[in-house]
Amino acid sequence: MSISLHISTAQGPAECRIFARFALQKLLAEAQGCGITADILEHTADKHGILSATVELNGEAAEAFSKSWQGTLQWICSSPVRPKHPRKNWYIGIFRLPEPVETADGGEIVFQTCRAGGKGGQHVNKTESAVRATHTASGISVRVESERSQHANKKRARELLLQKIASLQAAQLEQHAAAKHNQLYQVERGNPIRVFEGVHFKER
Repeated sequence: MSISLHISTAQGPAECRIFARFALQKLLAEAQGCGITADILEHTADKHGILSATVELNGEAAEAFSKSWQGTLQWICSSPVRPKHPRKNWYIGIFRLPEPVETADGGEIVFQTCRAGGKGGQHVNKTESAVRATHTASGISVRVESERSQHANKKRARELLLQKIASLQAAQLEQHAAAKHNQLYQVERGNPIRVFEGVHFKER
């Protein structure tokens, strides 16, 4: 199972973007040290650092590793770009994104046959022509008995199932985008999960 982490500066100033770039580099380095595959899915950069980035983690230790990064990160340092600025505390957030539904293919669909409904005595009742198709990854299922043959019902069931999955995926993608948008404004200033100090980002 892959885990996606989103690094957000919450539209913070240049100092937050500098910090976010460091956090991304450190996260990638720590993941490699733990035997975890880390891939940058997307990132938005500027001359100071990054505004945001999404990293996908894969590996047996990915779940535990991700928890050590989820939350608010704090950097205590005089501004390297505004020397006279009185502020010395800069914050960014790292959030876990919702997991998308797997794309359905033939290997993920289980078909079951059963007797179709209808009035007693009809031919459609005497054979197991109805078909239930279930997508094992999501648990979504459909039942089709509108066609006379099992083959035709199976084909139709697969078509309807894929349509349902596509609709669910579209809804989840919307949720995914909304979650990323909301997280831009949800960086909490208190109780940081990790704290770094100085221009060399020494961790407390």
